[in-house]
Amino acid sequence: MICVLSGGTGTPKLLQGLKEVVNPEELTVIVNTLENDYFSGVYVSADIDSVMYTLTDLINEDVWYGRRDDTFHTHETLVELGFDETLRIGDKDRALKIQKTMLLKKHSLEDAVKIQCEKLGISSRVLPMSNEDSIVKIHTNEGTMSFHEFLIKHQSKPEVVDIEYNTVEASSNVISSLENADQVIIGPSNPITSINPIISMPGVRNALKKTHVTSVSPLVGEDSISGPAAKFMRAKGMEINCRAVAKIYEDFLNHYIINTNDEKYKDSIEEFIPKVSIENIILKNMNDKITLSRTIIEEV
Repeated sequence: MICVLSGGTGTPKLLQGLKEVVNPEELTVIVNTLENDYFSGVYVSADIDSVMYTLTDLINEDVWYGRRDDTFHTHETLVELGFDETLRIGDKDRALKIQKTMLLKKHSLEDAVKIQCEKLGISSRVLPMSNEDSIVKIHTNEGTMSFHEFLIKHQSKPEVVDIEYNTVEASSNVISSLENADQVIIGPSNPITSINPIISMPGVRNALKKTHVTSVSPLVGEDSISGPAAKFMRAKGMEINCRAVAKIYEDFLNHYIINTNDEKYKDSIEEFIPKVSIENIILKNMNDKITLSRTIIEEV
């Protein structure tokens, strides 16, 4: 079994390649839930939904959020009525979120996602990292904000001073999935608010030490592939480069993949990571995604 740790933007691009080179039934995706919250009366688990849409080839690749070719009649009507909807939620996407909201009245998030995966015909296993609610605060030079207030309302523009969030317990199948995996892949997602919340949960780091872990760098040069990763790393006093990300994972990482123009970091990373490979990690097309996926899978 292949187990992937995922956020909502960088890693789904890799998932598109992985599901072409491995049996989807052998794929388990553990997804960040730090940013989950209620918007316009519905429960939004943006990263989970993005992973599900990716696995069903429905993802809107223009923004890596929501469904391809969706309509926005409800959102536009809400705006006309004077309602400031923080997220621009598509109509079909909203239906999925409404269903999840109703399922959560009787089920855990893990079980709700399992039900939705079955309805969408997803044969891979999608696991929320936790069934517990997270509280995340983005401290900026313009005040403290929620994650989506910073990301959507302020377009990630304020200077970030610090990021604060609580530690939650892993959902029921996370630890066993990691321990039973033939390989764990950490996708190129934000290391601060997508991956670190997963690996910070009790028992996760110990489980990762028992298997083979490969990580794809989320940085190219001194900038993130997608999202505000670089800004968040700077707020945590970290250097902005692939080596700094590797230091977060050093106690369990076996293989680290960095981009072709980051070769200058290879020797210094190999001082604490057993194997470092240089590959094209800028996934512009399906061939790029499949090539990188094969490189990762064939290594074990």
